[in-house]
Amino acid sequence: MTLPAVLIVLGIAALAVAGIALLSVRRRAAADAAEAAALRQEMQALAGSQSQAVTAQFAQLAQSFTAQLAQVTQQVQTGVASAGSLASEAQKAVSDQLRASTEVLGTLRQQLGEMQQSGRDLAATAQQIQSVLGGAKTRGTLGEVALDRMLADALPPDTYETQFRFSTGESVDAVVRLRDKMLPIDSKFPLEDYRRLVELGEEARKGFSSSVRSHAESIARKYILPGEGTLDIALMFVPSEGVYYELLRSEDAKGLPLDEFCRARGIVPVSPSTLFAYLKIIFLGLRGMQIEENASRILSSLTGLKKQIDNFGEVYERLGTHLRNAQQSYSDADRKLERARNSLDELAQGAPPEKALGAAPLDR
Repeated sequence: MTLPAVLIVLGIAALAVAGIALLSVRRRAAADAAEAAALRQEMQALAGSQSQAVTAQFAQLAQSFTAQLAQVTQQVQTGVASAGSLASEAQKAVSDQLRASTEVLGTLRQQLGEMQQSGRDLAATAQQIQSVLGGAKTRGTLGEVALDRMLADALPPDTYETQFRFSTGESVDAVVRLRDKMLPIDSKFPLEDYRRLVELGEEARKGFSSSVRSHAESIARKYILPGEGTLDIALMFVPSEGVYYELLRSEDAKGLPLDEFCRARGIVPVSPSTLFAYLKIIFLGLRGMQIEENASRILSSLTGLKKQIDNFGEVYERLGTHLRNAQQSYSDADRKLERARNSLDELAQGAPPEKALGAAPLDR
């Protein structure tokens, strides 16, 4: 076959292949168009169903929203009513609170007035106390009154005496009687020196110590008088705990504690609290001495009773001896009487007198 023939054949074959390919493409395009139409129809159906579902959901949501909106509206109306009630109650509570606050302010104003009056009264009282404590005589009177009250509270009236005067003419504030002895108690109130000590500090302690030493030596010289029945000691009553505290803290010029200086001279410093303790101890001692005296009287009475019992024993013993002798005499007389009765019986029965008398001779 020649070349042109071959080329013709190849061309025919190429045309045949191209026709076949074109036919295949057309068939595929028709199939795709059919599928696209079917897909379009399905999408339209799906969109319709989705549109119905969405419409139904929108309707249901609208209905639910309407119901909820009605409920919320009801709650809002209820809340508004409640808020109105609460506002009214709150207004009433605020009004009550304001009224109570006004009353409290009135009460506070009244109490403040009373406190101011109390402050003025306290100032007046302080001024009176200042005037009372201003002079030595009034301070001494105050100490004597306090001492007298403590003695009355702690001891029986017959165990102490106030304003006791010695033969020397000196008068002590009080004495406590202990059998045949006396315990002197004198009140001292060095207020001026104590004030200077409080105001000036340690530089005024020397003057305070000097005043206390002077008081102690004065008490020892005037009131410790054994020749008149006092003990070798005396109590110096300091009617202030503050003054007593400073006394315990002070020393004399040689560095000896002030209370030891006083005790070395037979003076025992006491405050209101310690004096009461001393008086209670003294009261117990007085009771002990009273019990001892009662025991002595009872022992003396028992001694006399023992002597009386001994005398009664002697009398009782003599009475017993007499009773025994009487009983013996009675027994002898009874035997003799019995024998005489027997002799009379024999005589009554006809026995010879000599035989009867011989059978029962009478005792001589």
